[in-house]
Amino acid sequence: MEFARPTHYPRDSVTLSPSTVAVVIVTYDSGRVLGMCLDSLRAQTRCPDLVVIVDNNSPEGAYLDEIPRSAPFKLVRGTRNEGFCGGNNTGYALARSCKYVLFLNPDAFLSERFIETALLWMEQPENARVGCLTGTLLEFDVERRRPTGRIDSTGVFQTWYGKWRDRGQGSEWTGAPATDPEDLPAVCGALMFCRTEALEQVVLRGNEVFDSRFFMYKEDIDLSLRLRARGWRLTYRPELICHHGRGWRGRTAVSYQAKYLSARNELRVSLRNRLRGLPYTLLKLVYVVVLERPLVGLTRRLREMRRGYS
Repeated sequence: MEFARPTHYPRDSVTLSPSTVAVVIVTYDSGRVLGMCLDSLRAQTRCPDLVVIVDNNSPEGAYLDEIPRSAPFKLVRGTRNEGFCGGNNTGYALARSCKYVLFLNPDAFLSERFIETALLWMEQPENARVGCLTGTLLEFDVERRRPTGRIDSTGVFQTWYGKWRDRGQGSEWTGAPATDPEDLPAVCGALMFCRTEALEQVVLRGNEVFDSRFFMYKEDIDLSLRLRARGWRLTYRPELICHHGRGWRGRTAVSYQAKYLSARNELRVSLRNRLRGLPYTLLKLVYVVVLERPLVGLTRRLREMRRGYS
């Protein structure tokens, strides 16, 4: 079934259904990966009660016709690109009556017991203050359709000088360690199993969960910090496995706009986080704005010259 983008409901209208799980997926030209993502949801030992797919006006949107038009799937076709933040906020407006909401990237593929294990763990009384649960994200080669054997993220941490990074990224995966759950400073936005009660306490103007001014990049860190500021825990369970075909593969593969949004939003996070890492984030933004853009133009011209002489 297709839906128009919903209006945001008043906060006091939310009535949570017990132990229900919704999945929110934001797409934009995601035809190569969405089918694998939905297959992983169908294969769950405990299937989600609702799957909301919000498309940000994909130029090539024919793949959306393959999405089932029956429960638990709901498709929202946008008329413009509202970014990762706006798309997830639209999806959350339709999913917020569920007790739990899993924000999932379209290039993220859950292991078959993920939802069942996450739900059982979050329902335990001693975990009642866990606002967001995540697991081990493992790299996935979308072109070859196979895991790379390397880690993508086991949580997001900040270095002493202020840079936020995905822990373990690129390291060899040797199997889930037999360790207890671990609280994190921040969670990667590709895989956030959230308690709706916690999200309702940190919504922004217009009932936004993700700050739409970020558009995309670093919005997951901002949400993580807002949850922690309200006393909610962010927890990592290593045995919760999800493969992730992350789009970034080196700075040369990243557009200037993406680099700018990342640097700008990292500065916003710093300003909201008691200025921690401010010198680093300022220098990063200056580099991107003042130096990187001219370098991108110079590199493009050199490539054109090389082609001209070949």
